[in-house]
Amino acid sequence: MTLTLGYRGERTQYEDDASEWERFQSKLAALVENVQRVVVAERETIRFSLLALFTESHVLLEDLPGVSKTLLAKTIARSIEGKFTRIQFTPDLLPSDITGSSVFDLNSNRFEFMPGPIFANVVLADELNRAGPRTQSALLEAMGERQVSADGSMLSLPKPFLVIATQNHAESHGTFPLPYSQLDRFTISMGIGYPDADQEIDILSRSEHGLLEIGPVLTTEDVIDMQATVRSVQVALPVKQYIVNVLRGSREHPGASVGVSPRGGTYLQRTAQAWAAFEGRSFVVPDDVKRVAPNVLRHRVIVGAGQRTTPDEVIADLLANVTVPL
Repeated sequence: MTLTLGYRGERTQYEDDASEWERFQSKLAALVENVQRVVVAERETIRFSLLALFTESHVLLEDLPGVSKTLLAKTIARSIEGKFTRIQFTPDLLPSDITGSSVFDLNSNRFEFMPGPIFANVVLADELNRAGPRTQSALLEAMGERQVSADGSMLSLPKPFLVIATQNHAESHGTFPLPYSQLDRFTISMGIGYPDADQEIDILSRSEHGLLEIGPVLTTEDVIDMQATVRSVQVALPVKQYIVNVLRGSREHPGASVGVSPRGGTYLQRTAQAWAAFEGRSFVVPDDVKRVAPNVLRHRVIVGAGQRTTPDEVIADLLANVTVPL
């Protein structure tokens, strides 16, 4: 253990093991590069998807069909030697179709639990808003508790566990919009967006003879170790004060009717810790908070009725005007 200068000269105590951070950086770089070999997307999009993985949380992709959302989730799973499942949400989907159900086994003369597709390392919940509220809640409960109740017992979900859910806002017929309380369960909300002309040519070139088959560059055990490294990143008191000021500012902003909850603040802190680790630092600085705030907060800010502003504009205003404590 050594004493090292943290944010703005505050002395913080942490494990000063340079080799640990070098290993983290090396593994992260290999993972990002492996995903980019298949998925044509902005590097930041991939990094933010991995932020959810390393913060033990989940991501909501709000975008149009055909922009590689499924490919992104599948490639992340392959890259970490994890199990991938895809759940297509429809109005007639039942909670047991996600969590699993008990089936009578004639050989043993008893009911046996058959795990559902939620028992995977990376789960793509496609078009989540097409399922009814009861089915949505079953998924979100599993996401929050990381376990499933079956036959009077609790079954733990695999580790690591990442849900990438999608919503298609271009079509609203037959959909059930997620309520605010359920949106708040997702750490990150973002879109992939359409590629530019050069990227679209790259997509055509890569798919001309079939998609590239990639192998894993990490194991699930590697990911669990990296999650522990993220948790070890230090957050000094001034940075915590800054996060709280941003949260309180969102609740008092004239353009917002609902601001960010305390749970949203914990997600913002954890995501800033991961971003600091991505940058090779063992402590968080305010710029880390500013960098991740739009994707962590946009689905947690609800603008007032009749307001012409957007959640992104409210967040940008907060980040531009909330003073960083010294």
